[in-house]
Amino acid sequence: MYARALFMHLKPGSVASFARTFEDVIIPLLRRREGFRDQITLVAPSELIAMGFSLWAQKENADTYDRNARPEVLEALANVIEEAHHIGFFKVSNSTFHKIAAGLVT
Repeated sequence: MYARALFMHLKPGSVASFARTFEDVIIPLLRRREGFRDQITLVAPSELIAMGFSLWAQKENADTYDRNARPEVLEALANVIEEAHHIGFFKVSNSTFHKIAAGLVT
């Protein structure tokens, strides 16, 4: 299993709209993608920084999403984010979330 990480600077006062956009637009888009497993979105207490972690069955699934759907996602978030930085892909070594079985990285 692989995680794709995205770091976002939110526009001031936009956290409610950001969360609604994620729920109404981004998550349905993710669910239509092959290999998608879950999405975790975190917002800092300052409400100016957010991080998103999408979980994928295989790195190829995350790569395909990144290549083909990222522009649509960034467009949907354009009104609530100042900028977004793709941090990278990570192999999941452990997880208890939703009882996801992940092997130990060797």
